[in-house]
Amino acid sequence: MTDNTRPYGASDRPEFLPAGEEPQDPPGGPPPSTGAYGMGPGWAQPPLYPVVPQPEPRGPNIALYAALAVVIALVAGGVASWGTFLLTRPSSGIDPGYALSTPSKQPTARPPESVAGVAAKVLPSVVSLEVKGNSESGTGSGFVIKGGYIVTNNHVVAVAGQAGDIRIRYNDRTSSGARVVGRDPNSDIAVVKPDGTVRAPELRLGNSDGVVVGDPVIAVGSPLGLSGTVTTGIVSSLNRPVEAGGSTGSDYALINAIQTDAAINPGNSGGPLVNAAGEVIGVNSAIATVGGSLLGQQSGSIGLGFAIPVNQVRRIAQELITTGAARTSRIGITIDQSYQGQGVRIATQTEGGAVPVTPGGPAAKAGLHAGDVILEVDGQPVSDSRELIVTIRSKAPGDEVRIKFRHDGEVRTATVTVGAAPAPSARPS
Repeated sequence: MTDNTRPYGASDRPEFLPAGEEPQDPPGGPPPSTGAYGMGPGWAQPPLYPVVPQPEPRGPNIALYAALAVVIALVAGGVASWGTFLLTRPSSGIDPGYALSTPSKQPTARPPESVAGVAAKVLPSVVSLEVKGNSESGTGSGFVIKGGYIVTNNHVVAVAGQAGDIRIRYNDRTSSGARVVGRDPNSDIAVVKPDGTVRAPELRLGNSDGVVVGDPVIAVGSPLGLSGTVTTGIVSSLNRPVEAGGSTGSDYALINAIQTDAAINPGNSGGPLVNAAGEVIGVNSAIATVGGSLLGQQSGSIGLGFAIPVNQVRRIAQELITTGAARTSRIGITIDQSYQGQGVRIATQTEGGAVPVTPGGPAAKAGLHAGDVILEVDGQPVSDSRELIVTIRSKAPGDEVRIKFRHDGEVRTATVTVGAAPAPSARPS
C-alpha cells in the first residue's frame, strides 16, 4: 500500500479539519516555506512604496486672535460709552457744565509787504464821495495827494454840475464838504478840494511805466457804497484802449488803461490801484460787464477792471490844480474812420471842417501827408484808431514818438513831437 501522506506544513495543507480543531505546527516550528515570495535563497526586503507626507498640525493664529480681541474691545467700549451718554444726558439737551475753549492770542500786526500791511497803509488816505446834482446823485471813490487835494474820476463828480453838492467821507468816519478844482472829460480825471483841513495822509504816486503784466495790485474804494473795501489781484494786461466816463459826448473818454483782475465794481471809480509797496499806479475808472441784473442795474465785476495809468494822472492833476484845465495831447491829424486795412489811415479829404493834416502841426512837420497809413508808434503796432488815440493821449505835450508809416507804398519812419489841443477855458464846477 502506497503512503501518500506528507508532513503538515509542507506546501499543501488539508482543506478540511475536523470541527473544533485548529491546525497545529509540528514540534520545532513550521518548516520554512520554499514557495513563498522572497523567502528562498534570493530573499530580500519587500519592495518599498512611496510614503505620502502628512500635513503637520498647525497651531492657533495668535495675531488674528489679538486683532479680534482689539475690535471686540473697541466695539464694547463704544457701546458702553453710548449707553452711558444715553443714561446720563439731560433730557432737554442743556448741559450746564459745557464750555468751549477760549481763543488763543494771535498777533494783530502784519508784515508791511503783505496785503493786510499795504491795506493798513493805504486805507487812511482813501475817501468816499457822495455827489448830488439837480436830478442825479451817485457815489464814488478818491484818494488824497499832496496839499490835501483829492483825485477822482471826472464821471464821479460831473453829476454835481455847477450847483451840486459833494460830500467827502474819510476812513475815520469824519466828513466834510468839497468843491471841484478842475475836471478833464478827455482823460476822465478830476480834482476836488475838501473844505477845511485834511488830516488824512497823502498817498505816494508810483511809476506806471515800470508796471508789468503779473505784478500784484490792490484796489481800494467804495464799491456799491461800501467804503474801505479792499480787493486784490494782478496786472492782467497793459495798454488797453478803453472807453470810460459818462454816456454823453462831453463825458466820453478814451484811456490807455492798465487791466486788472482785482474785483472792481460801481463805486470803485476814482479809487487808487496800488502796487505791493502801497504806491498808486493807476486810478480805477471802468469795468467790463456782461449784460445786467434782473433789476436793470449794472452787473458786477467779472474780473476785468481798468485803471488810468498814474503817470498820465500825475500830469493831468497838476494841470488842473495849477490852471483849472488840462491839455489833450495830439499830433494834428484827422483819421479816416472808414479805412479797414492794416494800421490807421490819415483822412484823404477835409471832414467836418477838419483838414487831414493840420498845417504846421506835429505830423506835418514830421513829413506825414493825407492818405498815409500809420503802422507803429514807438515800435508798438496800432491796429485801429482807438489804439492810436489812446497811445498819443498817454504822452505829455513835448514828448517825442517814433512813427512808422506807409507813404505811396513805401514804409518810412519819422520822429514826431507831441503837441496839444487848444486848452479849454478853466471851468471848475
